[in-house]
This record gives sequence, structure tokens and C-alpha cells, in this order.
Amino acid sequence: MSEITFPTIAVIGAGAMGRGIAQIAAQAGSTVRLVDAQPGAVEKACAALSEQWDKLCAKGRLSADAAAACKQRLRPSAMADLGDCDLVVEAIVERLDVKKTVFAEVESIVRPDAVLVTNTSSLSVTAIAAGLQRPERFAGYHFFNPVPLMKVVEVIAGLRTDEATCEALGRYARQMGHTPVRAADTPGFIVNHAGRGYITEALRIASESVADFATIDRILRDQAGFRLGPFELLDLTALDVSQPVMESIYHQYFEEPRYRPSVIGAQRLAGGVLGKKVGEGFYRYVDGVAQVAPEPATPPVEDMPPVWVSPRAARRAQLLQLLKDLGARIETGASPSPEALTLAAPLGFDVTTVAVVERLDPARTLGIDLLFDDSSTRRRVLATNPATRRDMREAAQALFARDGKPVSVIRDSGGFVTQRVVATIVNIASDMCQQGICSPRDLDTAVTLGLGYPLGPLTLGDQLGPSSVLEVLFNLQTVYGDPRYRPSPWLRRRGAIGLSLSHTEE
Repeated sequence: MSEITFPTIAVIGAGAMGRGIAQIAAQAGSTVRLVDAQPGAVEKACAALSEQWDKLCAKGRLSADAAAACKQRLRPSAMADLGDCDLVVEAIVERLDVKKTVFAEVESIVRPDAVLVTNTSSLSVTAIAAGLQRPERFAGYHFFNPVPLMKVVEVIAGLRTDEATCEALGRYARQMGHTPVRAADTPGFIVNHAGRGYITEALRIASESVADFATIDRILRDQAGFRLGPFELLDLTALDVSQPVMESIYHQYFEEPRYRPSVIGAQRLAGGVLGKKVGEGFYRYVDGVAQVAPEPATPPVEDMPPVWVSPRAARRAQLLQLLKDLGARIETGASPSPEALTLAAPLGFDVTTVAVVERLDPARTLGIDLLFDDSSTRRRVLATNPATRRDMREAAQALFARDGKPVSVIRDSGGFVTQRVVATIVNIASDMCQQGICSPRDLDTAVTLGLGYPLGPLTLGDQLGPSSVLEVLFNLQTVYGDPRYRPSPWLRRRGAIGLSLSHTEE
């Protein structure tokens, strides 16, 4: 085993983040000095970590000797004890003035060659280092909670950080069993920046009454493969954490429309409806379990009308085969008969616009979301327009549920739920590459490990095809006239020349 990069480190802050960092550092072989200004906090943290190592030992994940060694390496300390530290990690309150004060004191104690890092998630690394004598030895080192389980750490260089400092931090992250990703010192770094699209677009969709919270969550879990729906995720992280991050990134980017928060979140935060930890958020919780109303039953339809598919439908051949497999009577004429259920499959456009442009009877027209291949999803999503007849809506829902796959019916809007959210995620990620915030590889790695997405944003864009994502964005721009759907130049170039989204520029 190679020599540990930082044999003696200090962790300032004995809260959840500080404890987690101390745990993995001690397990990697470093002596860890744990410091906290609050009386009794260090002792409480050391007891909790000792208990945690005992549990790992009981589960066979840590040997008895290794657990004993970890306890021996953990040292309750004071600021005056940090003179021998090779690395000092700060994990305290997210206040610039407090962090700067702490680091000024630390720098006066430690050796000149010691590396100082902040675990900040939202503040500028450059700003924190501004008053230091040796800013070249200072960097961001952003872990995620719970630290032992979230196996990614963002290494962030400030304007004056030496490359050697970041390289050493990357080596140490790997020694602790984590994957380092390099990020520029920009608002949100990688993970909190890339995660804006999932939450903010879902909140916009809900604010337009396209669907309720539970339906949006079901769609994004079952169509796109996300582990948690956006409102489940907001309830888990709590709005008193998530809403300030949304507002902070929006304002730090000088009101960039892509990051615009929703009034829904602000209202719920003001009302104390924060999420699971208080028993009520976007869902109500009983004994920690979300109370979710059952999905509406599939309506019984005895007399199924024939079906006609728009020649402009996305994945038209696949849709026709699906209808055949479901036993539909398919019309093949140039236009639908007066009795036909008419289906469109637009990308980005709303069903109303499609009906008007294609001169279809809106009363008999619905849309189906085919951004993803139907065989890869666990749910189908239909959209009505304001004129859709009830019998046609029920016929479409019953038809597409024939093979047992759940069907959600949403109100008309530009794009479907999955189209809007996925296109926004890919677009924001592409813009991050345009800005040079990180490499495409590190971006996808950070998001899959830090957010648990089924695929990294760029890999997801590759899977769907840049041209499809661009079509959704261009059409959403047309429908909404909103710059938040403006495609990133990085994405537009790749859509134009057909290169992989993860292709690196020379």
C-alpha cells in the first residue's frame, strides 16, 4: 500500500459532515484531530464514531484490529493542537465571514506547507481564501452527506490554488475510497449546479398544473429511471436546505433563467412545510411513510375506436407496432376518419399546437410521450388538449394499459414531463461544459455518484441523441418564448455535427 498522502489531518466541525470526513480519513490510515468550538461536541462525535466502528466490526465490514486502530487515530483536539497537521479540513457553518476568520487563525498555527480545504457547498473558494497568506495551498474539498456512503468528492481550485494542491487532494480522496472530480470555482460547483434542472423544471411543471406532485414523481421514476421523484427528493432533503441552494445559485448567476426557482418552494418554506423531517412536505408522512393516493383506475371502454397516427409522430414506426401489439384497429389513410382516435407524438410541442398545425380535430387528439423507447420504460404518458373529449381520453388510456403497463394522463403543455426535465438536465450539463466548469467525464461521474441519476446527463443525451434533445428545446422555446430553454452552444455544436455529447474538444 502506498504511503498516505496526509498522515496527520484536522477536521474542524464535529457535525454530520465533519464526523463523516473524520471517519473515512481515520479508516484510510490518517491520524485525525477533531475540533469544534461547541463544548462537548467533539466528545459526542468521538463516541458516535466509536459506536459506528463497532457496528462495522459486528457486520464483518471492519476487523476488530482495524476498528481499534481507527479509534486510536481519532484525537479530540483544540485549535492550538494543529501545528503538526498536513491537512486541515473545515466543515462548519456556511457563512463566509466565519470561515475566513477560522482559516486566518488556522494559517497562523499550521506549518507553511500544510494544505487547507473547505467543505463549502455554496460559497466561493476564492472568496474564502482571499485573506490568506498562502492561497496556493487552499482549495475546496466538497463531500456529500452521508460521507462514508456518498463516494464522490469535488476538488475545487480557487483562482490562486496550485495544481499540486489539487493533485494531492485527488490522491488522498482515492486513498479514502472516494472518487475525486475536478471543478472550477463556480456557483454550485458540479453536483449542485447540474442538479438544478431536475428540481426546478419539475416545480415549473407543477406550477402550470400539468400534473400533481405524485404523478410527476411516478412519471420521472418510471419513464426516465430516476430513483426518487423530484418531490420525494425535496421532501427527503428538506426545503430549508434545498430552497436556499436554488435561490443562491440563481442569484450568483445573476438571475440566469435556467436556474429560476419556483414560488411553490418559497411558499412552502415560509409555511414550514419542509418535508419528511417535520411530517409534511409535498406529501404527508405517518410514521415516516409518505401517504400517497392510489392512481386512478383504468376506465372500462367497451367500444374502442380505430386509431390514426400523425405522420410527424416521433418514433412513428415503433408506435404503430405498439398499437398493433395492443390490438388496436389502425387506420392508414392520409387523414383520420371522423370516428378515429388521433395520436400525435411531439417532441417539445404541445398537443394543441400539433392539432392546429396538422389540421386535426382537437376533440379527438391526444399526445403520447415517446422521447424514450417504449420498451425501456415502465410507464406510458398521454397528454390531452383543452378540447379533448372524455370518451377519447378514456379510450386512449384503456388502449395503452392493455398490456398492464401503467398509464398517466396529464394536461397539455409544451413538452411532456419527462421531455422538459430531461432536456433541461442535458442542457444545463452542456452549458457547464461550455463554461469549462469540469470535464464531461467528471460531470457524468459526479452526477451519477452524487445525485444517484440512472445515467450521467451527457450519457443520457447520447442515449437519446443530441438532435432529439435539441428538437425538444427549440420547440419549448417556441411554445414558451422563455430563454430558460435556450440550447447551450456546446449542445448545438454536437447536434449539428453528430458527435457524442461526451466527446472532448481538442
